[in-house]
Amino acid sequence: MSPSGCWGLPVALLALLVCPGSAEAFEVRIHPEQIVVEYEGSQVINCSTTCPTPSTGGLETSLNKTLLAKETQWEQYAVFGITQNTVLYCYFTCSEKQRFANGTISVFYPPKEVLMMVQPIWVTVGEPFVIECRVPAVAPLEKFTLTLLHGNESLHRQTFEGATTAPQEAMTTYNRTAHREDECYNFSCQAELDLQSRGGKIIRTTSKSQGLKIHEPKQDKQMVIIIVVVSVLLSLFVTSVLLCFAFGQQWNQRRRGSYRVQAAWRRLRRAYRA
Repeated sequence: MSPSGCWGLPVALLALLVCPGSAEAFEVRIHPEQIVVEYEGSQVINCSTTCPTPSTGGLETSLNKTLLAKETQWEQYAVFGITQNTVLYCYFTCSEKQRFANGTISVFYPPKEVLMMVQPIWVTVGEPFVIECRVPAVAPLEKFTLTLLHGNESLHRQTFEGATTAPQEAMTTYNRTAHREDECYNFSCQAELDLQSRGGKIIRTTSKSQGLKIHEPKQDKQMVIIIVVVSVLLSLFVTSVLLCFAFGQQWNQRRRGSYRVQAAWRRLRRAYRA
């Protein structure tokens, strides 16, 4: 065997170790792997490989796409008009071997409009009133929350469910009894869409605040007058009864005293005649 044949195999193995980007061990990557995009939005996707000289490469998707930039080991695309959840595939071919890397896109519709209403806006202490909060369109409902606030205090919290990408209405109501302190702070509603599990962030939108007018219950004026008149008449009646009783007692005492004087005078006259 020739010397070149003896050294051929070790040289090939050494080449594989020194050149990790060879066809036997190349990788394909997609960035970002998990994406959240607003309804009808767009996103930039990067595809890359460790193969030093790939023969082909690209992005496979059902979305509209545009190639933004390209080099030997990477390609950059823009996808747009995204209206539904989808999967993307980056691919490269190296030495007649093809490999893929996939990424996911989740579509959301942010709570752009949060409407809150307090009914009635004038209420008496102790009477009920209703707070209603409504978001006309939001998606997905999964991990979407509406919170009713009185100042910074949370009064009511409702979390919804549903993974559909179509915008839907979300609404919550809360019944409350009026208190004097309800007039001190305004009411508001906060919508919260949590996209962290899909690779996004928390989106919060708050409604316009609304106050509540509280008034104390007042007695009827005629009833107050009747109560006062009855109280005065009752007081006069009691006073007259007490006066009559006092004068009657005094008159009885005087009458008894005159009878005693007359009886004593009769006894004295009888004794004198005898």
